[in-house]
Amino acid sequence: MAIMLVVEDEEPIQELIKEYLSPLKIEIHQAFSGEEGVEKYRELIKKGKRPDIVIMDLKLPGIDGVEATKKIMAMDPEANVYGFTAYFGTEWAKELERAGAKGVIARPVGFNGFREIVEEILYGTSE
Repeated sequence: MAIMLVVEDEEPIQELIKEYLSPLKIEIHQAFSGEEGVEKYRELIKKGKRPDIVIMDLKLPGIDGVEATKKIMAMDPEANVYGFTAYFGTEWAKELERAGAKGVIARPVGFNGFREIVEEILYGTSE
């Protein structure tokens, strides 16, 4: 079973991600701030549950998604971080990729599109 860490401060978005990804049988861990995301990543590694994918929002309380990504990449250079944000295509989103994110998923793809992209990233297939 794949392990995912979702770093997103909006609870409704967290719930939608869980709901839409439930068919993929992914173990989802949640963090609601950049700092919490970095800490959760560290805890998961210690438990032998290194996330297969991290979904990172850009706009977060405390440190933003770029800083959180830098800290996760410093801890684990092989981390598989993807932005999921309305700020795709901006300089800020480019900064996220420079920080080590593998890509940025645009929020307007919707949650069905998001599920297909995540499935492709994790399993190399989508339905």
